[in-house]
Amino acid sequence: MSPGLPFPQAAAALVEIGRDAYGRGWLPATSGNLSCRIDADSLAITVSGRHKGQLSVADIMRVDLEGRALDPQRPSAETLLHTQLYRHFPELGAVLHTHSVNATVLSRMVGEALPLNDLELLKAFQGIDTHETRVSLPVFGNDQDMVRLAGRVEAYLASTPALPGYLIAGHGLYSWGGSVEDAARHLEAFEFLFECELAMKRVSAP
Repeated sequence: MSPGLPFPQAAAALVEIGRDAYGRGWLPATSGNLSCRIDADSLAITVSGRHKGQLSVADIMRVDLEGRALDPQRPSAETLLHTQLYRHFPELGAVLHTHSVNATVLSRMVGEALPLNDLELLKAFQGIDTHETRVSLPVFGNDQDMVRLAGRVEAYLASTPALPGYLIAGHGLYSWGGSVEDAARHLEAFEFLFECELAMKRVSAP
């Protein structure tokens, strides 16, 4: 299992990621949510409705792995999508949910999966050591029922080896890693790959 980070360190890391992702256009307005494991039973997560480009440590709270608040603030409505991942992957250290234009548009252009192949940056993901590979990033239909959506994600992960991420159609990207640094690397890699996919679709359009 991931050893996690003490809450002050976890909160500071999420503040930094929020500001960076906002600056890159991946977290507009108050969209998205970010989390980091603290220990076996709890995680740090952004408070609902906070602007990710203006985060402070006061905008980060603790929840348990069932999504119950451990502080007197309200977590994101999508907290259950975070906790589902931490329960499924005990080695998980951080989960980052972003709303970039590229992720949102691509998630509406493809069906149940986004194929990615023959791109060097695929090697940013563990287990991939050559660009000569083909993988699929799952795309789930958007749903306001987080319990139902988390259940669909869980069923997929239980049956299919997966990249450290998935898309929600018309919504955005969930990416994760064994540490905050790994999750941030995966997020950056996915965003680069999304930009490449959209560029290739533009140049190949009739």
